[in-house]
Amino acid sequence: MKLEQAQITAALQEIPDWRQSADTIIRTLEFADFGDALVFVNRVAALAEGANHHPDIDIRYSKVTLSLSSHDAGGLTKKDFNLAKEVDAL
Repeated sequence: MKLEQAQITAALQEIPDWRQSADTIIRTLEFADFGDALVFVNRVAALAEGANHHPDIDIRYSKVTLSLSSHDAGGLTKKDFNLAKEVDAL
């Protein structure tokens, strides 16, 4: 179920490294090098597979940008925020 803006604003308080951009939440992380970035991406992939919820991932050498949205719901849902919290715990 798609969240209302007030719910999104409240949920963002729990994941301060993420920001909203339209119907997505986004976080960019920087690593020591490309290899470390890929290790992280593989860990995110395992979480995403387990949740059956897959982020858009952009890798730029040592920077990884994750974008989450529930396309089937037409916006942000609890699934996005739950996966964001799991990513933050890595």
